[in-house]
Amino acid sequence: MSDCCSNGNGSYDLAVVGAGSAGFSAAISAAEDGARVALIGHGVIGGTCVNVGCVPSKAMIRAMDVMHTPRAARRFDGIEAEARITDWAALVRQKQALVDDLRVAKYIDVLPQHNGIAYLEGEASFGEDGGLTVDGDPVSAGKIVLATGSRPYVPDIPGMDEVRHHDSTSILELDQLPSSLIVIGGGYVGVELAQVFARAGTRVTIVTRRGLLPEAEPEIGEALARAFEAEGIAVRTVASYLRATQDEPGITLTVQAEGGEARLRAEELLLATGRVPNTESLALARAGIETNGRGGIKVDDRMRTSRAGVYAAGDVTGRDQFVYMAAYGARLAAKNALNGDSLVYDNSTMPAVVFSDPQVASVGLTETAAKTAGHDVRTSVLPLDAVPRALAARDTRGLIKLVADGRSKRLLGAHILAPEGADSIQTAAMALKAGMTYEELGAMIFPYLTTVEGLKLAAQTFEKDVAALSCCAG
Repeated sequence: MSDCCSNGNGSYDLAVVGAGSAGFSAAISAAEDGARVALIGHGVIGGTCVNVGCVPSKAMIRAMDVMHTPRAARRFDGIEAEARITDWAALVRQKQALVDDLRVAKYIDVLPQHNGIAYLEGEASFGEDGGLTVDGDPVSAGKIVLATGSRPYVPDIPGMDEVRHHDSTSILELDQLPSSLIVIGGGYVGVELAQVFARAGTRVTIVTRRGLLPEAEPEIGEALARAFEAEGIAVRTVASYLRATQDEPGITLTVQAEGGEARLRAEELLLATGRVPNTESLALARAGIETNGRGGIKVDDRMRTSRAGVYAAGDVTGRDQFVYMAAYGARLAAKNALNGDSLVYDNSTMPAVVFSDPQVASVGLTETAAKTAGHDVRTSVLPLDAVPRALAARDTRGLIKLVADGRSKRLLGAHILAPEGADSIQTAAMALKAGMTYEELGAMIFPYLTTVEGLKLAAQTFEKDVAALSCCAG
């Protein structure tokens, strides 16, 4: 711990608990404003995203895109291509090397560049008097930001404790490619990792109680399921998980399906059933800090907890579990803690992406959410075969759905399923932020033969039949 940051009596302006994306964002924001900051970390520095989340998963997704490209090339006459995995363990080592390099470059090497931050290694918790401690030693700070992140959730399925199972971390550490894999959970983690292993050659079955991406628009979840099944990924929607057992060949998952009990077998089992906030070691009750039903720390729109002077941000709040939202919320928390609670958390135009293929990207309200909010809802659904870019690429898997208020014509939400959909969603986010109507979006100039042009066409579909328009028609 450096003397650069504490004042003469060893106190800090701000203590930040957690050294992941949210923690670093809060600490750096406060230090840049001249505060003396204690950044408290426990375990591997860098948090979920760089170590076990975004970076390793997206590296493996990109690698498996290479495996899939030769199969996709069959859409074009006169082309034959081939790709094969010669050394799975080498690919896993390369992925880990990238993780290690980015942890150093984006976290460890960043700390010395901020003289106002002292790094304290140890387990933070609230003492009997409600004060903050690290490994039992008191830490004096004017304000506190809690940013301890989350971890994978293990569902309460009979027998799960006795069977070999993986989470999103350990499945990407296997040095041998499994012949078969059951994925429990149809959310974004399950979807992304299922496709990674399927494209590597593993026989994959996704088992879910609510279909793929249940929080997405139903048209998108259903279309993604069809795309997955076309790739050979089995998608099973079941009523419940009854038990898990293990024998020499692998794991058997017994489920309650529509026709009765069914037994699914595979060499490996991946649990992709969500995440839970890391709060157990904090002793929040001692400080009178309230949590919600899922264990996340309750915060208001200023990131304030139920205890004065204590704020929380990132996955530990249980909401908006994206690294960029963790960093955004933590920056607000730090600035509010030091400068008077003037900044309001706003996720109304938060873009979200699932890096499946086709990609899923969304911003704003779904149709159901818009109706619940009281809007007179109008929607436009444009199949991707109406988008010239998709036709030229000979890949029309997907659709674009826009949600608007029928009276004002103002856009309320945009939802994309397309091979390059992620790169188009920020345009929709900016349209929503600007309060544009679908008429205004449809009248804008878009570059031809791009996926993002689909937004223009979807906007025009509210009032026109785009099949009756020529190329680039306004």
